[in-house]
Amino acid sequence: MSIEALVEISRYYGSNNDYVIAGGGNTSFKDEETLYIKGSGTALADAAAGTFVRMDRKALAGMWEKTYPKDSGEREKVVLADLMAARKAGEEQKRPSVETMLHDLLPYDFVVHTHPAMVNGLTCSQQGEAAMKEVFADKAIWIPSTNPGYILSLKVKKAQEDYKAAHGVSASLIFLQNHGVFVGADSTEGIKNIYQDITKKFEAKIKRRPDFSAENRTAPAAVSAALATVLVELSGGKVAFLCNREISGFVKDRVAFYPVSSAFTPDHIVYAGSDPLFYETQNAEEFQKTQFQKAWEAHIERTRMPPKIVAVQGLGIFGLGTTEKAANLAIELFTDAVKVAVFSQSFGGPRFMSRDQIDFINGWEVEAFRSKVSMK
Repeated sequence: MSIEALVEISRYYGSNNDYVIAGGGNTSFKDEETLYIKGSGTALADAAAGTFVRMDRKALAGMWEKTYPKDSGEREKVVLADLMAARKAGEEQKRPSVETMLHDLLPYDFVVHTHPAMVNGLTCSQQGEAAMKEVFADKAIWIPSTNPGYILSLKVKKAQEDYKAAHGVSASLIFLQNHGVFVGADSTEGIKNIYQDITKKFEAKIKRRPDFSAENRTAPAAVSAALATVLVELSGGKVAFLCNREISGFVKDRVAFYPVSSAFTPDHIVYAGSDPLFYETQNAEEFQKTQFQKAWEAHIERTRMPPKIVAVQGLGIFGLGTTEKAANLAIELFTDAVKVAVFSQSFGGPRFMSRDQIDFINGWEVEAFRSKVSMK
């Protein structure tokens, strides 16, 4: 019965892009012996009983007794190997979420982790922690921006221990800076009640919502053919386009583009890249191939990788990907970043991930695997 409930709650939030997109977010259910957790890269919207990986909780508990390498690359390899070894018999073809240890340590039957744009308007803002404490007082935990995986789980474990020592109970609500929110409860109804409370309290604080009216999915004919052709040549993949009233404001000039010029969360990096290319031009209708190629090459020299989003001044944004699905996901995640940027205005403005954290995600095998699975 509880697995059916886990499938239902996973689809409930996974089918709503206000909470998660593509392979983002994760859910779990646990009993005394087994943790059932979403497989890495799989979509919550498509959850089924076979989606979840059965993990041995005794083996997971034993991981806290180990000392892992200090080097982040070596550490994550060893942690991943231990997670794989903690799978129960018959689960060998599945890969558990990177946040498995975090889910296991939270003392609730159900845990649902999502990335709502409205919530991330706070977690990815300059005044996020202060605003969270103002809204939730001592009913929630704030975790400073941290690389996902083992280190994040370690920080949450310590924060939970401190919280329980101070309040006598474990927190059921955890906000992660530049990441999202974890909610724990002993029933799916309890999960929904907490999320409803979060939404109600955040809606009361939001000063402005993004305006996505006047949507256009086709670039002006005078530009689209030439620019799209060059983008296909340079990226070797597919191209999608989007403009609307909100995006028009952000692509007005480089200063206006700043609030969406870097990465807010790991999911934004996985699907839309960490460094969008902003192409400055006095007249987007008069596309100059040579000028654009120079901007593309300079961007790659600076960031060491091709962009997944190209924003053209006065025109809109292009999403790039190896497939049409990937190109559209880049657009979708960039649109989510636009939402986050607008919502962050209610909490002092945007706060991006640090460069070290961005580089960690860009080079992390776990995220490369998750991206590959979700694009199938």
